[in-house]
Amino acid sequence: MSTGQSKVTEQELDVITIGRASVDLYGQQIGTRLEDVGSFAKSLGGCPSNIAVGTARLGLKSALITRVGDEQMGRFIREQLEREGVETKGIVTDPERLTALVLLSVENDTSFPLIFYRDNCADAALDEGDVDEAFIRSARAVLVTGTHFAKPNSDKAQRKAMRIARENGGRVVFDIDYRPNLWGLAGHDAGDSRYIASDEVSAHLKTVLPECDLIVGTEEEVLIAAGAGDLHAALRTIRTLSSAVIVLKRGPMGCIVYDGPIPDDLEDGIVGEGFPIEVYNVLGAGDAFMSGFLRGWLRGEKHATSATWANACGAFAVSRLLCAPEIPTWTELQFFLEHGSPERALRKDEEINHVHWATTRRRNIPKLMALAVDHRVQLEEMAGGDTEKLARVPDFKVLAVQAAAQVADGRDGFGMLIDDKFGRDALYAAGALPNFWIARPIELPGSRPLQFEFTQDLGSRLVEWPVDHCIKVLCFFHPDDPEALRREQIGKLRSAFDAARAIGRELLIEIIAGKNGPLHDDTIARALTEIYDAGIKPDWWKLEPQANPAAWARTDAVIEARDPLCRGVVLLGLDAPQAELEAGFAAAKSARTVKGFAVGRTIFADAARAWLDGKMSDAEAVAEMARRFGALVEVWEGA
Repeated sequence: MSTGQSKVTEQELDVITIGRASVDLYGQQIGTRLEDVGSFAKSLGGCPSNIAVGTARLGLKSALITRVGDEQMGRFIREQLEREGVETKGIVTDPERLTALVLLSVENDTSFPLIFYRDNCADAALDEGDVDEAFIRSARAVLVTGTHFAKPNSDKAQRKAMRIARENGGRVVFDIDYRPNLWGLAGHDAGDSRYIASDEVSAHLKTVLPECDLIVGTEEEVLIAAGAGDLHAALRTIRTLSSAVIVLKRGPMGCIVYDGPIPDDLEDGIVGEGFPIEVYNVLGAGDAFMSGFLRGWLRGEKHATSATWANACGAFAVSRLLCAPEIPTWTELQFFLEHGSPERALRKDEEINHVHWATTRRRNIPKLMALAVDHRVQLEEMAGGDTEKLARVPDFKVLAVQAAAQVADGRDGFGMLIDDKFGRDALYAAGALPNFWIARPIELPGSRPLQFEFTQDLGSRLVEWPVDHCIKVLCFFHPDDPEALRREQIGKLRSAFDAARAIGRELLIEIIAGKNGPLHDDTIARALTEIYDAGIKPDWWKLEPQANPAAWARTDAVIEARDPLCRGVVLLGLDAPQAELEAGFAAAKSARTVKGFAVGRTIFADAARAWLDGKMSDAEAVAEMARRFGALVEVWEGA
């Protein structure tokens, strides 16, 4: 078995979570039986995995100890955790077992069926040998989960971690996490069952309680941990066994914290601020709650503050569909606590959704230098009606990918724009390059007012795209266009933005104003302002060069005021000579929001003509495009 590479040093981690790691497959049709669900959305799952993600998003340094299979789903879990900033040193790859799967659905606001596919799964095989003493010592706390005390091997693994933590001054957090069917008390179809009394389970969990510093559970989980039928008696039983802080989760009523004797009136515990919201899906809410509480508790906040953050994080989770992906980031949580929301269904709040989207993007891209070969009409014109030449255009685009890959040489910050019409093979080739940014156009070339290519139903088209492909839409838009035209074009851009957010793809909006009116210092800034006024916040802007630094200063001011979370601007080329592009690059370097360029014909046009005419070989075409692209990269990075 193999583990990931270590990225930690002594005392670096805030918390290590231990236990389940699964792939959740969530039914995308809401209000139907699991039997009738037609499609599923994939995400990371499992209580400790969700908490590892949630605490990382909230600014803690977290890690996970678990096992995954040596297959695609195991690699997905590891890669997703790394994207989230979770330390993966403690994840063991099990060559003999498959990664666990869970199928889930929302039948109604009180029924959430789920099926655990965990027969001899990888994480259930966790044992003492998977718990490294030095790794545990590197954390201020370990979090153990109730379900992983159900099997002897994983029970021993968790107890070993608890012992090491306590011997080295670390703290132990216990998420009771009671799933009766994972203790063998219910059938496969009872995954959503939350409580079945069991003297055997209670007796087992009671042996865990004395070693804990924080115990968190719902009312039903507190009952099973104490082996009592009455909540008040259960809490007092736990208190006799443990001096830990006890957090009682009460769903929509928030939580109560007990630090010391259990009061006669349970309402006399410490409570945080509550957040009344619409319940959409309760699955994963407890993991979001725990993440929020740990953000406060591990940083020494008052219990009331930790409870408030926990309640808020739980509110986000129950208002959204998935588990780990829905937990808020620290930026998002602070935005919500400061501004609140007019929506009881937080998933309908556009401002909060934007903060969530922009702070959970798959990777950071501080700079971007892209070769644009998404041209369709221009290459058709180069073919001049020759069907044999036209048939070769897809092969030329593959050569362009080879040229870009040669310049990128495995480095971050490179990418391409490639179309669906002629670029299928090129898209496949680019998709195999590591950390390579890819954008694909959706506009009908030359359309004004803007129309989409192939179909106006973007949703059905975009759902087939890889999740890391960016949508690019070009709009010939000038702020002095007739009002009716501006309104129609913005309506189309809004459709693209809505589709991008619904499907979960990044959006690049390319604005070309200079072809339909004068380009003054405020022209682009005015265009962007009008688009922002329509509630459209693209991830990227692609803009034409502006010679005057004052124009870029105005563009900066608009983007930074209206969407400080925007990735930034890339410059377009418009088939300009290289000397002209160099001047544009120099002017743009003063702009804080400009992150790079996406240039096409300046790089590939001469090679395309010669290659299509049979005057240039494949190797010569690749070399020529690589030379020109590389020269622009040098100019940009040295500007």
